Amino acid sequence: MKKKLKKILSERDRLEIEDDSLIPSAVLIPLLEKDGEYHLLFTKRTDTLRDHKGQVSFPGGRCEKHDATPLDTALRECTEEIGLCTDTVEILGALDDRPTMHTNYLITPYVGVIPWPCELNIDPVEVDEIFTVPVTSLLDKNTLRQEDDPANDGTSDGYFYYCDNRIIWGATARIITQFLDLWSRASKKD
Repeated sequence: MKKKLKKILSERDRLEIEDDSLIPSAVLIPLLEKDGEYHLLFTKRTDTLRDHKGQVSFPGGRCEKHDATPLDTALRECTEEIGLCTDTVEILGALDDRPTMHTNYLITPYVGVIPWPCELNIDPVEVDEIFTVPVTSLLDKNTLRQEDDPANDGTSDGYFYYCDNRIIWGATARIITQFLDLWSRASKKD
């Protein structure tokens, strides 16, 4: 599956957004094998952060001046937020750039396979918890709902994934939706 997904990511035209009014940022979509199936790893942000407090997200954050690329940002943030040894990450490729609705971030998401189990060390200032969700659970049609998005004051629908008493929404849900589309295409390839 990794090879198929990497091939699809490398062959597609990726949407790259250039907008100086947005804050460049990047995340890693950590993909891992656990109990014989693929999972995605998520973080729940603490309630003390300025932006996106308490929300479920992928590890990542704002690009810093010393980051040569958005991928460097994603990997640095993984080390800072969850203590991931990034030397062990196998990068498969990037998804489309995604702007956030009201916080003006421009997110570049990278899919990376991480070894499992691995030792992680949460930064308690930024991360409340780490958890994984099987890709099959995210693909279950009963997991995804389209509802009024609170970020848009209820004026448009957003994607909401309901998993294990958690709600994943916003930019993270939009990233998951694209990832699952590519995953489904990779699953169908011979």
